Amino acid sequence: MIELLFILTFIWLIFAVIQDFKYREIANWLNFSLIIFALAIRAFYSAFSADYKYILFGIAGLAIGFILANVFYYARMFAGGDAKLLIALGAVIPFADTWRENMLIGLIFLASLLFIGGIYSLIYSSILAYNNKLKFNNKFKQEFKKNKKYFYLALIIAIFIVLVAFYFNEFIFIVFALIIFIFPWLYIYTKAVEESCMLKLVNVKDLTIGDWLAEKITVKDKEINPYWEGLNEEQLHLIQKNYRKKVLVKQGIPFSLSFLLAFLVLIYIKYNMNGDWNLLGLF
Repeated sequence: MIELLFILTFIWLIFAVIQDFKYREIANWLNFSLIIFALAIRAFYSAFSADYKYILFGIAGLAIGFILANVFYYARMFAGGDAKLLIALGAVIPFADTWRENMLIGLIFLASLLFIGGIYSLIYSSILAYNNKLKFNNKFKQEFKKNKKYFYLALIIAIFIVLVAFYFNEFIFIVFALIIFIFPWLYIYTKAVEESCMLKLVNVKDLTIGDWLAEKITVKDKEINPYWEGLNEEQLHLIQKNYRKKVLVKQGIPFSLSFLLAFLVLIYIKYNMNGDWNLLGLF
């Protein structure tokens, strides 16, 4: 069962990555079909082996994936397609024989996803900034001037924490100081990349449900504001029927590659480290 789930999920993730890079979205049918196939395989295996823990693991993983996906979605860390992909993987990931091992697998996957996703997003955004360096540099300077009071505040707090670190001889305080100092720079960098490299004028016929507007538009005396959940079906129909200008939309980073790489981490641990999920000996 495990090998079949691995092969199925790997193929689905490859399709998700291709879709994400090509269309900047992951189709609902792809995510929902992965859920259906994963639970169907688990149900068949449970019935065949007369051991229903495998389907219970899948349902529990699906529920936990749903909760985490909503947390990340409403925290604006994941877009809708990424959140649904996390839900689908929740039905796949608990592939061990015990609740404890499945919990560790889930934690390792989540940690891998966030770590790999952070590195990948930084590399991807750096490439965007380099390819649009003139626009990026101008926007970065504008954002710095607009937010420089926060930079100076962070600098003062960081210096104070460093002094405390030397006084108490605690290295961990220096790490905190570094994080506080870097945070405003990271915010300015992210904002500059977003507004100089990730905006695109799109014909109304090419808009899709979930697209993020970069600015407010007015259609037949009705205002449509930028919203995290993107365009809904009613708004899309209204725009395509009555709006003739191009629309400025905000494109996200195709994050599905991080899911694929995090899943490959699990496969590596399973087959190259003898499934030692308690890597740090914490549990």
